[in-house]
Amino acid sequence: MLDGGDVVLPIRYHFGMLSVLLGMAAIIAIGVCWRLILKEKAADAIRAHLAQAVYQIFLPALVLHVLWQTPVDLNSVRLPLVSAIAVLISLLLAALVYGSGWLIRACMGAHYHANRAIGALLLASAFGNFTYLGLPVLTQAFGPWAQMVAIHFDLLASTPLLFTVGVLVAQYYGQSAGEARAFLGLLRVPAVWAAVAGLLLSALHLPQPAWLDESLATLGSAVVPLMLLSVGMALRWQRGWGGRLPVLVPVLLIQLVVMPLVAWAASVGVGMPQRLLPPSVIEGAMPTMVLGLVICDRFRLDTSLYAEAVTLSTIVSMLTLPLWLRIVV
Repeated sequence: MLDGGDVVLPIRYHFGMLSVLLGMAAIIAIGVCWRLILKEKAADAIRAHLAQAVYQIFLPALVLHVLWQTPVDLNSVRLPLVSAIAVLISLLLAALVYGSGWLIRACMGAHYHANRAIGALLLASAFGNFTYLGLPVLTQAFGPWAQMVAIHFDLLASTPLLFTVGVLVAQYYGQSAGEARAFLGLLRVPAVWAAVAGLLLSALHLPQPAWLDESLATLGSAVVPLMLLSVGMALRWQRGWGGRLPVLVPVLLIQLVVMPLVAWAASVGVGMPQRLLPPSVIEGAMPTMVLGLVICDRFRLDTSLYAEAVTLSTIVSMLTLPLWLRIVV
Protein backbone atom coordinates (compact mmCIF):
# COMPACT_ATOMS: atom_id res chain seq x y z
CA MET A 1 0.00 0.00 0.00
CA LEU A 2 1.04 3.56 -0.51
CA ASP A 3 2.64 4.80 2.66
CA GLY A 4 5.37 7.00 4.01
CA GLY A 5 4.32 10.39 2.61
CA ASP A 6 5.25 10.72 -1.04
CA VAL A 7 7.18 7.45 -1.28
CA VAL A 8 5.48 4.74 -3.35
CA LEU A 9 5.90 1.32 -1.83
CA PRO A 10 4.76 -2.01 -3.33
CA ILE A 11 1.09 -2.63 -2.63
CA ARG A 12 -0.95 -5.78 -2.30
CA TYR A 13 -1.91 -5.46 -5.96
CA HIS A 14 1.12 -7.43 -7.09
CA PHE A 15 -0.24 -10.56 -5.37
CA GLY A 16 -3.83 -9.79 -4.47
CA MET A 17 -5.29 -7.22 -6.85
CA LEU A 18 -6.45 -9.91 -9.26
CA SER A 19 -8.53 -11.51 -6.52
CA VAL A 20 -9.92 -8.08 -5.60
CA LEU A 21 -11.00 -7.43 -9.19
CA LEU A 22 -12.46 -10.93 -9.40
CA GLY A 23 -14.44 -10.26 -6.25
CA MET A 24 -15.75 -7.00 -7.68
CA ALA A 25 -16.51 -8.72 -10.99
CA ALA A 26 -18.46 -11.36 -9.04
CA ILE A 27 -20.74 -8.69 -7.55
CA ILE A 28 -21.22 -7.14 -11.00
CA ALA A 29 -22.00 -10.64 -12.35
CA ILE A 30 -24.64 -11.10 -9.64
CA GLY A 31 -26.26 -7.89 -10.89
CA VAL A 32 -26.15 -9.21 -14.47
CA CYS A 33 -27.72 -12.52 -13.39
CA TRP A 34 -30.36 -10.68 -11.37
CA ARG A 35 -31.25 -8.68 -14.49
CA LEU A 36 -31.57 -11.87 -16.55
CA ILE A 37 -33.72 -13.59 -13.92
CA LEU A 38 -36.03 -10.65 -13.29
CA LYS A 39 -36.28 -9.66 -16.96
CA GLU A 40 -35.46 -6.20 -18.25
CA LYS A 41 -38.49 -4.19 -17.10
CA ALA A 42 -38.48 -5.42 -13.49
CA ALA A 43 -34.67 -5.25 -13.29
CA ASP A 44 -34.64 -1.65 -14.52
CA ALA A 45 -37.26 -0.70 -11.94
CA ILE A 46 -35.29 -2.29 -9.10
CA ARG A 47 -32.03 -0.77 -10.33
CA ALA A 48 -33.66 2.65 -10.46
CA HIS A 49 -34.76 2.36 -6.82
CA LEU A 50 -31.36 0.99 -5.81
CA ALA A 51 -29.58 3.81 -7.63
CA GLN A 52 -31.85 6.38 -5.98
CA ALA A 53 -31.01 5.03 -2.52
CA VAL A 54 -27.29 5.30 -3.27
CA TYR A 55 -27.74 8.69 -4.96
CA GLN A 56 -29.90 10.27 -2.27
CA ILE A 57 -28.62 8.68 0.98
CA PHE A 58 -25.57 6.44 0.98
CA LEU A 59 -23.26 8.35 -1.42
CA PRO A 60 -23.85 11.78 0.19
CA ALA A 61 -23.10 10.21 3.59
CA LEU A 62 -19.83 8.75 2.28
CA VAL A 63 -18.85 12.01 0.57
CA LEU A 64 -19.50 14.08 3.70
CA HIS A 65 -17.64 11.56 5.87
CA VAL A 66 -14.56 11.44 3.62
CA LEU A 67 -14.21 15.14 2.73
CA TRP A 68 -14.85 16.31 6.29
CA GLN A 69 -11.70 14.38 7.26
CA THR A 70 -9.69 15.46 4.20
CA PRO A 71 -7.54 18.60 4.58
CA VAL A 72 -8.42 21.40 2.16
CA ASP A 73 -5.16 22.21 0.38
CA LEU A 74 -3.67 22.47 -3.10
CA ASN A 75 -4.69 18.88 -3.81
CA SER A 76 -8.31 20.00 -3.57
CA VAL A 77 -7.54 22.04 -6.70
CA ARG A 78 -5.09 19.68 -8.41
CA LEU A 79 -7.39 16.64 -8.45
CA PRO A 80 -10.44 18.37 -10.01
CA LEU A 81 -8.15 20.14 -12.49
CA VAL A 82 -6.65 16.83 -13.65
CA SER A 83 -10.15 15.38 -13.99
CA ALA A 84 -11.39 18.37 -16.00
CA ILE A 85 -8.39 18.22 -18.34
CA ALA A 86 -8.85 14.47 -18.90
CA VAL A 87 -12.59 14.80 -19.58
CA LEU A 88 -12.32 17.79 -21.92
CA ILE A 89 -9.41 16.42 -23.96
CA SER A 90 -11.22 13.07 -24.29
CA LEU A 91 -14.37 14.88 -25.42
CA LEU A 92 -12.37 16.86 -28.00
CA LEU A 93 -10.73 13.71 -29.33
CA ALA A 94 -14.09 11.94 -29.53
CA ALA A 95 -15.50 14.91 -31.46
CA LEU A 96 -12.67 14.60 -33.98
CA VAL A 97 -13.42 10.88 -34.42
CA TYR A 98 -17.22 10.91 -34.42
CA GLY A 99 -18.19 14.52 -35.24
CA SER A 100 -18.55 14.11 -39.00
CA GLY A 101 -20.64 10.95 -38.61
CA TRP A 102 -18.79 9.12 -41.38
CA LEU A 103 -17.75 6.20 -39.15
CA ILE A 104 -21.30 5.69 -37.92
CA ARG A 105 -22.80 5.81 -41.41
CA ALA A 106 -20.07 3.55 -42.80
CA CYS A 107 -20.64 0.86 -40.16
CA MET A 108 -24.38 1.20 -39.52
CA GLY A 109 -25.82 2.40 -42.81
CA ALA A 110 -26.47 5.75 -44.47
CA HIS A 111 -30.01 5.92 -43.07
CA TYR A 112 -28.99 5.39 -39.45
CA HIS A 113 -29.82 8.35 -37.16
CA ALA A 114 -26.21 9.55 -36.92
CA ASN A 115 -26.77 12.59 -34.69
CA ARG A 116 -28.34 10.57 -31.87
CA ALA A 117 -25.43 8.12 -32.06
CA ILE A 118 -22.81 10.88 -32.17
CA GLY A 119 -24.17 12.50 -29.02
CA ALA A 120 -24.22 9.18 -27.16
CA LEU A 121 -20.71 8.26 -28.25
CA LEU A 122 -19.27 11.65 -27.28
CA LEU A 123 -20.67 11.27 -23.76
CA ALA A 124 -19.51 7.64 -23.60
CA SER A 125 -15.97 8.65 -24.56
CA ALA A 126 -15.55 11.58 -22.18
CA PHE A 127 -17.27 10.73 -18.90
CA GLY A 128 -15.83 7.85 -16.90
CA ASN A 129 -17.43 5.80 -14.15
CA PHE A 130 -15.34 7.71 -11.60
CA THR A 131 -17.60 7.08 -8.61
CA TYR A 132 -19.60 3.89 -9.21
CA LEU A 133 -16.52 1.88 -10.19
CA GLY A 134 -13.75 4.29 -9.20
CA LEU A 135 -14.63 4.22 -5.50
CA PRO A 136 -14.55 0.40 -5.23
CA VAL A 137 -11.34 0.08 -7.26
CA LEU A 138 -9.42 2.80 -5.40
CA THR A 139 -10.66 1.57 -2.03
CA GLN A 140 -9.50 -1.98 -2.69
CA ALA A 141 -6.25 -1.05 -4.45
CA PHE A 142 -4.96 1.71 -2.19
CA GLY A 143 -7.14 1.79 0.91
CA PRO A 144 -10.01 3.97 2.17
CA TRP A 145 -7.85 7.12 2.06
CA ALA A 146 -7.96 7.02 -1.76
CA GLN A 147 -11.74 7.52 -1.77
CA MET A 148 -11.10 11.26 -1.68
CA VAL A 149 -9.43 11.02 -5.10
CA ALA A 150 -12.57 9.52 -6.66
CA ILE A 151 -14.79 12.09 -4.94
CA HIS A 152 -12.66 15.04 -6.08
CA PHE A 153 -12.45 13.63 -9.60
CA ASP A 154 -16.18 13.15 -9.97
CA LEU A 155 -18.11 15.58 -7.80
CA LEU A 156 -15.78 18.57 -8.14
CA ALA A 157 -15.06 18.23 -11.87
CA SER A 158 -16.71 15.46 -13.91
CA THR A 159 -20.25 15.92 -12.57
CA PRO A 160 -20.22 19.73 -13.03
CA LEU A 161 -18.90 19.23 -16.57
CA LEU A 162 -21.58 16.61 -17.26
CA PHE A 163 -24.37 18.98 -16.27
CA THR A 164 -22.91 21.85 -18.30
CA VAL A 165 -20.76 20.78 -21.26
CA GLY A 166 -22.32 17.30 -21.37
CA VAL A 167 -25.84 18.73 -21.42
CA LEU A 168 -24.86 21.12 -24.21
CA VAL A 169 -23.60 18.14 -26.25
CA ALA A 170 -26.79 16.18 -25.54
CA GLN A 171 -28.96 19.16 -26.48
CA TYR A 172 -27.09 19.74 -29.73
CA TYR A 173 -27.27 16.13 -30.96
CA GLY A 174 -30.57 15.18 -29.33
CA GLN A 175 -33.76 17.02 -28.49
CA SER A 176 -33.33 20.21 -26.50
CA ALA A 177 -36.89 21.52 -26.41
CA GLY A 178 -37.93 22.43 -22.91
CA GLU A 179 -34.59 21.42 -21.45
CA ALA A 180 -33.18 24.82 -20.50
CA ARG A 181 -33.52 23.82 -16.87
CA ALA A 182 -31.09 20.93 -17.34
CA PHE A 183 -28.22 23.13 -16.12
CA LEU A 184 -29.99 23.32 -12.77
CA GLY A 185 -29.64 19.55 -12.50
CA LEU A 186 -26.27 20.06 -10.86
CA LEU A 187 -27.97 21.85 -7.96
CA ARG A 188 -30.17 18.81 -7.41
CA VAL A 189 -27.27 16.37 -6.89
CA PRO A 190 -27.19 15.60 -3.13
CA ALA A 191 -23.59 14.38 -3.23
CA VAL A 192 -22.45 17.73 -4.65
CA TRP A 193 -23.98 19.54 -1.68
CA ALA A 194 -22.42 16.95 0.63
CA ALA A 195 -19.04 17.65 -1.01
CA VAL A 196 -19.43 21.40 -0.52
CA ALA A 197 -20.44 20.87 3.12
CA GLY A 198 -17.55 18.46 3.72
CA LEU A 199 -14.98 20.84 2.26
CA LEU A 200 -16.38 23.75 4.26
CA LEU A 201 -16.41 21.82 7.54
CA SER A 202 -12.87 20.63 6.87
CA ALA A 203 -11.67 24.15 6.04
CA LEU A 204 -13.20 25.44 9.28
CA HIS A 205 -11.45 22.63 11.22
CA LEU A 206 -14.69 21.65 12.93
CA PRO A 207 -14.40 18.28 14.69
CA GLN A 208 -16.65 15.45 13.57
CA PRO A 209 -18.72 14.13 16.53
CA ALA A 210 -18.08 10.46 17.26
CA TRP A 211 -21.74 9.48 16.88
CA LEU A 212 -21.96 11.25 13.50
CA ASP A 213 -18.66 9.75 12.36
CA GLU A 214 -19.95 6.26 13.12
CA SER A 215 -23.33 6.92 11.47
CA LEU A 216 -21.80 8.33 8.29
CA ALA A 217 -19.27 5.49 8.13
CA THR A 218 -22.05 2.90 8.45
CA LEU A 219 -24.13 4.49 5.72
CA GLY A 220 -21.08 4.98 3.50
CA SER A 221 -20.04 1.34 3.81
CA ALA A 222 -23.08 0.36 1.74
CA VAL A 223 -21.97 2.43 -1.26
CA VAL A 224 -19.36 0.12 -2.79
CA PRO A 225 -21.37 -3.16 -2.97
CA LEU A 226 -24.57 -1.38 -4.02
CA MET A 227 -22.73 0.54 -6.73
CA LEU A 228 -21.18 -2.62 -8.13
CA LEU A 229 -24.55 -4.38 -8.08
CA SER A 230 -26.14 -1.41 -9.85
CA VAL A 231 -23.42 -1.45 -12.51
CA GLY A 232 -24.11 -5.14 -13.16
CA MET A 233 -27.84 -4.53 -13.48
CA ALA A 234 -27.20 -1.70 -15.96
CA LEU A 235 -25.15 -3.83 -18.36
CA ARG A 236 -27.00 -4.92 -21.47
CA TRP A 237 -26.22 -6.05 -24.97
CA GLN A 238 -28.27 -6.06 -28.16
CA ARG A 239 -28.23 -8.38 -31.13
CA GLY A 240 -26.22 -7.34 -34.15
CA TRP A 241 -23.33 -6.10 -32.01
CA GLY A 242 -20.78 -7.18 -34.63
CA GLY A 243 -21.74 -4.35 -36.94
CA ARG A 244 -21.57 -1.81 -34.13
CA LEU A 245 -18.27 -2.98 -32.67
CA PRO A 246 -16.07 -0.82 -34.98
CA VAL A 247 -18.07 2.22 -33.84
CA LEU A 248 -17.40 1.39 -30.18
CA VAL A 249 -13.66 0.71 -30.49
CA PRO A 250 -12.68 4.42 -30.36
CA VAL A 251 -14.69 4.77 -27.13
CA LEU A 252 -12.62 1.96 -25.61
CA LEU A 253 -9.34 3.48 -26.76
CA ILE A 254 -10.22 6.95 -25.51
CA GLN A 255 -11.65 5.86 -22.15
CA LEU A 256 -9.26 3.07 -21.26
CA VAL A 257 -5.99 4.20 -22.91
CA VAL A 258 -5.98 7.89 -23.78
CA MET A 259 -7.75 9.27 -20.71
CA PRO A 260 -5.41 7.63 -18.16
CA LEU A 261 -2.43 8.87 -20.18
CA VAL A 262 -3.87 12.39 -20.15
CA ALA A 263 -4.56 12.11 -16.41
CA TRP A 264 -0.98 11.00 -15.86
CA ALA A 265 0.47 13.86 -17.90
CA ALA A 266 -1.86 16.38 -16.26
CA SER A 267 -0.98 15.08 -12.80
CA VAL A 268 2.70 15.62 -13.49
CA GLY A 269 1.96 19.01 -14.99
CA VAL A 270 0.06 20.31 -11.95
CA GLY A 271 2.67 18.98 -9.52
CA MET A 272 0.57 16.18 -8.05
CA PRO A 273 2.23 14.58 -5.00
CA GLN A 274 3.64 11.16 -5.81
CA ARG A 275 1.29 9.55 -3.32
CA LEU A 276 -1.75 10.75 -5.28
CA LEU A 277 -0.44 10.14 -8.80
CA PRO A 278 -1.24 6.39 -9.08
CA PRO A 279 -4.88 6.68 -7.93
CA SER A 280 -5.33 9.70 -10.21
CA VAL A 281 -4.18 7.67 -13.22
CA ILE A 282 -6.39 4.74 -12.23
CA GLU A 283 -9.37 7.10 -11.94
CA GLY A 284 -8.67 8.18 -15.50
CA ALA A 285 -8.75 4.54 -16.60
CA MET A 286 -12.38 3.97 -15.55
CA PRO A 287 -14.90 2.72 -18.15
CA THR A 288 -17.92 4.67 -19.39
CA MET A 289 -20.17 6.06 -16.66
CA VAL A 290 -23.58 4.50 -15.99
CA LEU A 291 -25.28 7.84 -15.23
CA GLY A 292 -24.96 8.77 -18.89
CA LEU A 293 -27.88 6.43 -19.61
CA VAL A 294 -30.14 8.94 -17.85
CA ILE A 295 -28.79 11.81 -19.97
CA CYS A 296 -29.27 9.78 -23.17
CA ASP A 297 -32.85 8.93 -22.23
CA ARG A 298 -33.63 12.53 -21.35
CA PHE A 299 -32.36 13.98 -24.62
CA ARG A 300 -33.38 11.03 -26.81
CA LEU A 301 -29.87 10.07 -27.82
CA ASP A 302 -28.99 6.50 -28.85
CA THR A 303 -29.43 4.91 -25.42
CA SER A 304 -28.91 1.35 -26.68
CA LEU A 305 -25.56 2.24 -28.24
CA TYR A 306 -24.51 4.05 -25.07
CA ALA A 307 -25.52 1.02 -22.98
CA GLU A 308 -23.33 -1.17 -25.17
CA ALA A 309 -20.44 1.24 -24.63
CA VAL A 310 -20.96 0.91 -20.87
CA THR A 311 -21.10 -2.87 -21.08
CA LEU A 312 -18.12 -3.35 -23.37
CA SER A 313 -15.88 -0.79 -21.65
CA THR A 314 -16.69 -2.25 -18.22
CA ILE A 315 -15.80 -5.75 -19.37
CA VAL A 316 -12.58 -4.65 -21.06
CA SER A 317 -11.62 -2.53 -18.04
CA MET A 318 -11.38 -5.70 -15.98
CA LEU A 319 -8.33 -6.44 -18.15
CA THR A 320 -6.92 -2.93 -18.54
CA LEU A 321 -7.19 -1.81 -14.91
CA PRO A 322 -4.69 -4.46 -13.66
CA LEU A 323 -2.32 -3.39 -16.44
CA TRP A 324 -2.54 0.27 -15.44
CA LEU A 325 -2.07 -0.64 -11.80
CA ARG A 326 1.06 -2.60 -12.67
CA ILE A 327 2.39 0.34 -14.72
CA VAL A 328 1.79 3.17 -12.25
CA VAL A 329 2.39 1.42 -8.91
